[in-house]
Amino acid sequence: MELSIERLAAFRAETFRLNRRISSPDEALAWVNQRGFVYFWPIKGITFPSLWVTVAGERPVADAHDDPGHITWGWKDNALDKRIWYYAKVLRKKATLISLEVAPYFYALSENYGSPEEDHIIAYQEGRMTSAAKQVYEALLDGPLNTIDLRKAAHMTSKSSDTEFNRALEVLQADFKILPVGVAQAGSWNYAFIYAITAWHYPDLPEKARGISESAACEKLIRLYFQSVGAAQARDVEKLFGWGREVTQRAVKRLVDGGQITSGVRLEKQTGEWLVLPELT
Repeated sequence: MELSIERLAAFRAETFRLNRRISSPDEALAWVNQRGFVYFWPIKGITFPSLWVTVAGERPVADAHDDPGHITWGWKDNALDKRIWYYAKVLRKKATLISLEVAPYFYALSENYGSPEEDHIIAYQEGRMTSAAKQVYEALLDGPLNTIDLRKAAHMTSKSSDTEFNRALEVLQADFKILPVGVAQAGSWNYAFIYAITAWHYPDLPEKARGISESAACEKLIRLYFQSVGAAQARDVEKLFGWGREVTQRAVKRLVDGGQITSGVRLEKQTGEWLVLPELT
């Protein structure tokens, strides 16, 4: 069984919105809700839809601040406090937009077990959270803070702590512990994200995620992934979600056994076996 490159390209042109550009915030929201989750920027080495490409086309992210494609930056910033979608550095610790319907499935796979005031302590004691991440998280327990004030509250203002602080922000976002909820005119650029505790900004998220098992969450997200990309190899799935090979393989097998993904497909002019949506085979 073989899938042609032309057929796959046509499928992705539709799901990635390559031929029907998005031109408004309302269209962007509708598209994110349709796809379930997308990247904000295109990520090198990852084939996945991004808001930038749907607006600016298939080209590198422009360096020029006045590039028309950068209108997406304003859409994203203006929506941070609106709770219309979930925005944070999630997939591979890169900027990700997630529909509110799908966010609980991601949350169900995070290391959050019910108490925002205590979960981080257990994670730190078990070696699953760094000291820097603990300091940043605990500073936000007193309320939202912009990046400049957060560094002060976390006692990480020295230049030598830049990498450690930024890594802590990324790790905490990827595990759905914190997220940006606004922008403040602070710092030398008069631009700084305001961060808050995820479970407090979206108080219904933990409860919505409570009844979702790991297997159900993985299957849901993989299904949505294939509904966007059409075809991929198992290593692509592992690379994007970062769950580990065993968890990913089990979830993929269940989807294959259930007829929701077809395995063992050849992609024209490509090596190896591919996993493909049944409607493309």
